[in-house]
Order: sequence, then structure tokens, then C-alpha cells
Amino acid sequence: MKLDYSFYQNPDVEDVAQKLLGKVLVTQFNGILTSGKIVETEAYAGPQDKASHAYNGRRTKRTEIMYREGGTAYVYFIYGMYALFNVVTNVKDIPHAVLIRAIEPVDGIENMIRRRKLKDVKHNLCAGPGLLTQALGITTKHSGLSLIKSNIRIEDRNIKISDISSGPRINVDYAGDDALLHRRFWIKQNPWVSKAR
Repeated sequence: MKLDYSFYQNPDVEDVAQKLLGKVLVTQFNGILTSGKIVETEAYAGPQDKASHAYNGRRTKRTEIMYREGGTAYVYFIYGMYALFNVVTNVKDIPHAVLIRAIEPVDGIENMIRRRKLKDVKHNLCAGPGLLTQALGITTKHSGLSLIKSNIRIEDRNIKISDISSGPRINVDYAGDDALLHRRFWIKQNPWVSKAR
């Protein structure tokens, strides 16, 4: 079952980040279906969060998408090579977002391997935010799409999650004290979680 607006418009971004664990991120481009179970996320709490692109109410052409209603894709480019996929949450004009950091491949694995230019399935296939977008075919051109009405969606397939771990987010040292907040969540002992450093 596809997640609806009521799921995404939850005002507690950390709660959404945890509830996304076990949900399935699905893409269907040019007739090719690929998907993966979400196993790692990070929550970004808008203007009050120094690690957020929307900290202090910052609005740019890129970040304007974060101010849309929950259930919108926010995809941005980093290091000149990686597209990172985020889920906009909360209601319009409150720029909360959840970064999807890692997925466990489910559907269309051969196509995911081909997109990643690998020879076979390895745990690094989708274990990182820039790797999972490559595997699923997500690029910055998909930023701003509705996760309800487009060819990118998140489904609830009734996967039960027994144990969630939390810790500081990755590569946000610039955020001062906010870098220490436990806003990264992952499924404990899942081998597809990124090798965070």
C-alpha cells in the first residue's frame, strides 16, 4: 500500500524517520521497476536544525522544495557526483525532511546492479545515500515530484521492524551541537546499513 499524505505530514520528523524504516522505496522509470526496503534514515528539523539546508529559514531555488507539503521528493547533488534523496515531511512552509541513507534491495536487483556498474550483489549496492539513488535511477530531475502521484513512491508492505538504533548524523560536523543529536536511525544488525564513518 502506497503511503499517503497523512503519513508524511506528521509534525514529528524524528518519528517519521523511524517509521520509514521497513517501508519500501519504489521507482518505475521507462517500464523498469526497482525497489528497496529502507534500512537507514536521517531526520532534519528545518529552521531550528543547524544541519538542515533550511536552517534559520534559508530559502534558495534548491531548498524551496523543502517548504512544500509533506510527501514531496527533495533531491540534491553533492561532491559533483551524488544525488541524495530526501522525503519532505510536515505541512507546507515547515521545511522538515528525512534523508534516505540506505536500502536493502527487493525488486529489480539485476537492473540495480547494472545502474551501479557492478558485477553482482554486494552489500555496498545501496548502502549509502548516493549509491541507492544510482541503483534506483533517481536524479536531481526528480526533485519536487510528489511521492503520491509520480513514478517514485514509498509503500508499506507490512514489514515488521524489531529493533531500531540511533546515533549522530553523518558528515554534519559544521552543525555544532546539532551534529551530536541522535537523528540518524537504522535497523539494528541489518547488513545493508551504510558503513558510516
